[in-house]
Amino acid sequence: MLTQTTSRVLEPSDLDAALAVLDREPVANAFVTSRVRIAGLDPWRLGGEMWGWYEGGMLTSLCYAGANLVPICATPRAVRAFADRARRAGRRCSSIVGPSGPTTQLWGLLEPSWGPAREVRARQPLMVTDRMPADIAADPYVRRVRKDEVETIMPACVAMFTEEVGVSPMAGDGGLLYQARVAELVGAGRSFARIDEHGKVVFKAEIGAATDRACQIQGVWVAPEYRGRGLAAPGMAAVLRYALADVAPVVSLYVNDFNTAARRTYLRVGFQEAGAFTSVLF
Repeated sequence: MLTQTTSRVLEPSDLDAALAVLDREPVANAFVTSRVRIAGLDPWRLGGEMWGWYEGGMLTSLCYAGANLVPICATPRAVRAFADRARRAGRRCSSIVGPSGPTTQLWGLLEPSWGPAREVRARQPLMVTDRMPADIAADPYVRRVRKDEVETIMPACVAMFTEEVGVSPMAGDGGLLYQARVAELVGAGRSFARIDEHGKVVFKAEIGAATDRACQIQGVWVAPEYRGRGLAAPGMAAVLRYALADVAPVVSLYVNDFNTAARRTYLRVGFQEAGAFTSVLF
């Protein structure tokens, strides 16, 4: 038992204690919880380390350190410890993302050695719903993407990612990791699209993170030539119906505060703001 205030890299035997922390905020922590429930805490399987912060011998805060650096239920003292560890290790992540308070504090401590960032998105509303909208009919043409349609959906996924993040997911490794992730979501039945009679993707979205308590919709995209035609809200309602019926009782997403059209769409479908994330992109 650790009796002092300290941080350390967690081990597979710490899984139950880590899940207890993650389960304190099931919506905000859905991304990391879904990874941990599948992979455990072994760094090779998890794709990164899980750092723990102990107070009085109890695990109270976490930080996932992989492709993203994600503070979890992190108190100010925990954030300082995680920043020290991250500074010593050097930057290996492509972003820092998480609840705004601890993420902003973490970046403030890391910026002198890790900066400058390519972009800081200071406020990304976290939106949540647990029911279907009363006045938006689900688009009947939005359906699960079939396993033989990965090549059909891929250009839309690349376009969405590039538009959203500002860099192409095909850079670096030629897109191998990104293509594998798209194929994984298609294979899991968590990729959805409306595809027209010519085989063009008109609308698409995925259920990215998923646990038994909450899931997170991501990658919402409407083809540019179809924007402004009212496809987004019915498309979102269709994905929401699948999510609530097949995945989890609570559905979330987070959106850039400057994307007023998307925020308006999500409010129409019944999502309500329940907090905010911050993302630091490198």
